[in-house]
Amino acid sequence: MRKPHFWEKAKKDLIRRDKKLGAIIRNYPRDFLFTKSDPFYTLARSIVGQQISVSAAQAVWERFEKKVKIIKPKNVREIHYMKLKSCGLSRQKITYLKSLSIAFIEKKIQPNKWRLLDNEKIIEELTQIKGIGRWTAEMFLIFNLCRPDIFPADDLGVIKGICNCYSLKYPITKENAIKMSIKWKPYRSVATWYFWRSLDPIPVEY
Repeated sequence: MRKPHFWEKAKKDLIRRDKKLGAIIRNYPRDFLFTKSDPFYTLARSIVGQQISVSAAQAVWERFEKKVKIIKPKNVREIHYMKLKSCGLSRQKITYLKSLSIAFIEKKIQPNKWRLLDNEKIIEELTQIKGIGRWTAEMFLIFNLCRPDIFPADDLGVIKGICNCYSLKYPITKENAIKMSIKWKPYRSVATWYFWRSLDPIPVEY
């Protein structure tokens, strides 16, 4: 897999401007953000990962992939509820995954147009789908469209990573996190990824 075209430049810029974040970046010299080109795959995986740890999400996703076999809208729509439940998915997440698959099948969303739209417009379109809130839309912007300056301020992992990095009492407020994030522009997606990386034994993937 190729790293995002802006990754090395972003690393150098962040290391230069923020010594504490730079120390985290230097701890993972060979790691980088893996992006997926399939919009449905990224969104489904983001739904699975809602409100659970990276390691828990990975375990559920692996079971989900084994049951569904090929992660495509038709396959997810047609698989039996109990098979999905056996993967460790809640009733709510199963409903969300079914809604997502229907939205793709019925072409209620048009991913091919998203590369031409700005971040907020894409978030607006995605959040029309049941089960996709701002956080899930932001994961899509980072992991599928590879937008370099996304800061998911509602993500508890990011907040924890920031607190650990700067020796702050957890949690800080969302407003404070957003204020802090200004110094990482225009590479807040990269900073976010390294805060996640500092917390988990495996890189975050969606």
